Amino acid sequence: MFDRHHGVWPANLPLHLVLPQTSLYSNLAISALRYPDRAAMIYYDSPISYRRLDAEVQALAGYLQHRGVAKGDRVLLFMQNAPQFVIAYYAILRANAVVVPVNPMNRSVELEHYAEDTGATICICGQERFEAVTPLLESGRLEHAVVASYGDYVTEDTDLDLPAEVQAAAQPIDCGDAIHWSQALHAGHAPGELEVGPDDLAVLPYSSGTTGAPKGCMHTHATVMATAVQSVYWSHSTSEGKSLATLPYFHVTGMQNGMNAPIFIGSTVVLMTRWERRTAAKLIERYRITRWTNIVTMAIDMLADPEIESFDLSSLQNIGGGGAAMPEAVSEKLFKLTGLHYVEGYGLSETIAGTHINPFDAPKPQCLGIPVFDVDSRIVDTDTLAELGPNEVGEIITRGPQVFSGYWRRPEATKAAFMALDGERFFRTGDIGYYDDEGYFFLVDRVKRMINASGYKVWPAEVESLMYRHPDIREACVISTPHERRGEGVKACVVLVDGAAGRVSGEDIRDWCKDNMAAYKVPQVVEICDSLPRSPTGKIMWRALQEQEWPEAKAG
Repeated sequence: MFDRHHGVWPANLPLHLVLPQTSLYSNLAISALRYPDRAAMIYYDSPISYRRLDAEVQALAGYLQHRGVAKGDRVLLFMQNAPQFVIAYYAILRANAVVVPVNPMNRSVELEHYAEDTGATICICGQERFEAVTPLLESGRLEHAVVASYGDYVTEDTDLDLPAEVQAAAQPIDCGDAIHWSQALHAGHAPGELEVGPDDLAVLPYSSGTTGAPKGCMHTHATVMATAVQSVYWSHSTSEGKSLATLPYFHVTGMQNGMNAPIFIGSTVVLMTRWERRTAAKLIERYRITRWTNIVTMAIDMLADPEIESFDLSSLQNIGGGGAAMPEAVSEKLFKLTGLHYVEGYGLSETIAGTHINPFDAPKPQCLGIPVFDVDSRIVDTDTLAELGPNEVGEIITRGPQVFSGYWRRPEATKAAFMALDGERFFRTGDIGYYDDEGYFFLVDRVKRMINASGYKVWPAEVESLMYRHPDIREACVISTPHERRGEGVKACVVLVDGAAGRVSGEDIRDWCKDNMAAYKVPQVVEICDSLPRSPTGKIMWRALQEQEWPEAKAG
């Protein structure tokens, strides 16, 4: 067991946590019993109590079971941050089913993969995404949809700027296979017995590797419970605190820190559907927010507001997150403004958020942190897989109570994702890093081809797979390209089919991509090439293209 970091372990925290042996829904049931009248959520100045939250969860769970959802069935959750996301998430769990969170930026073609891969027949979506769901209902790929309008939960007057999706009134649904959210809740169906426990599947967040379409990460109630509970203890959060939820709930960091952890302790979440720095600052001041987990770009954006010093942010007790390294100059500005250090962490979809977090009393800049409760992380040689020592660069491997059980219906990918060391099963993260003499871990590079565009993870193989649907594309290779604002962006090198040259431009392909994939995946640059470099075995040499785009990468 790696223990080099025990010398900098946070004061007054145990090295080991005994985790609850219950379902995630049990956390909500207990908090609703303890704090029925406390606001579980405040949504643009409109509170929703724990009593109401649990009642609506039960009503929707009963409706799902009435529609045939049984234990272990997968249900798509295709929605932006809103009270309905939280209700739907816990209703699916209460119905003994499995949540499949889907990025609401995805298009119909992308959504179809999630439906086919999971076998899901029901989708719960925001009304602004219903247009992407409709083709799947028409084709029979999905049997039913529940459609929510976020503004229904803004019941109090507010001076806050509301996103367009929240301002929009509920629209009529002209589809026999779909029902409005309120109709589902008022259908009068009570759920049956809660049958799931810690070892049952709870959530299937999707992640991509270097090849193929996105893969579902199988997380049980126990693995999701692990990082939710660990997050609470590590941050010294209490039921009296308030969290600002700005990270998307479909993403594991937002899901755990902005939803599951606060519900576990019965605290209040102040929820935003879309990021807007001035609204966030107003909410911190208005509700005396104590905890804000974000991505670095959000913190940078807020601090860039020329009027930020006019807001009272003194209630904040901790600010942290990840997505990219926090620039030192921004960190210093944050400390000057709040007296708080930005605490960085590290985790993956496969670990349902954090495995490493910096100690709040001793963080290091541009650092992943130290392994948290009961996490054993090592560095191994990328070729021999032999364990390496401090300050030696290799692949980060990890094991702990939050590590997933494998990829959904991908036995070969699951096998490749794990290795044995010291008689234990470790997950291979695919990330290159090292740890220092004190046991702090640092990221150096990525084995995987993931592109980090302002905190959004773009997987080249997935974008390539979608681009191959274009009738005029013969070959496509996606790489990262320097981007002034995002740090790195997406570039596609494309070879056209015979006869398409001169007829199809890079801009034409970009327009097609905008119609068929989430905006953050769309290549900023499409380069039409006569050919792509190939290895002796015929594989496209993406690394050679990447080195041409980033000449310094070759030297590294």
